Amino acid sequence: MNKPDRRSIKSEKAIQKAFIEMLMSEGFDAITIKALTEQADISRKTFYLHYLDKFDLLNKMVDERMVELAELCERKKDKGFVEGTVLWFCYFEEHKAFFKALFATESTIAFRYRLQAFIMVQLNDKLSDAADHNEVLCKFMATAVLGVLESYVLDEFKADIKEIAEQVGVLLEQMIMQAKAADSKQLDFDGQYL
Repeated sequence: MNKPDRRSIKSEKAIQKAFIEMLMSEGFDAITIKALTEQADISRKTFYLHYLDKFDLLNKMVDERMVELAELCERKKDKGFVEGTVLWFCYFEEHKAFFKALFATESTIAFRYRLQAFIMVQLNDKLSDAADHNEVLCKFMATAVLGVLESYVLDEFKADIKEIAEQVGVLLEQMIMQAKAADSKQLDFDGQYL
């Protein structure tokens, strides 16, 4: 396996850093490759050695974050629900500039859909025993988590990341436990347990 050379890695980091800065200041639609390469202090040729266009750059950056999130989800499986949620939210804290840039830009709606789908897969694993409630409940919880994450990275909360994550973890755990409990009992037409 060939190890990437330092110049290549340095160029990619410069491109990605400049891209995030421009995404925050100008928005995705306003970014041009010419302006991006000037900001990154690289040639256009160097950019095109790494990426096809700005859409490819965005997709590759999102892909990298999704892989990292999947690896984090694997590592946190042995943790309690609240503790695992705290670890997950801390990942967003660590990469806040990137996620803030994506959430603040309307043109990156595909990112929101991908992140929501990723969250739904993770929640579906937790809801496996509550089959009747999976689709609606999973979508509801994923949308809620996505909304809280977006509000956090856009600095709309005064609380710190650990406090926010613990609250979300407790709420998700309660919803999952209620869904599993409701699934194990049958309700009559008035919503009362039989």
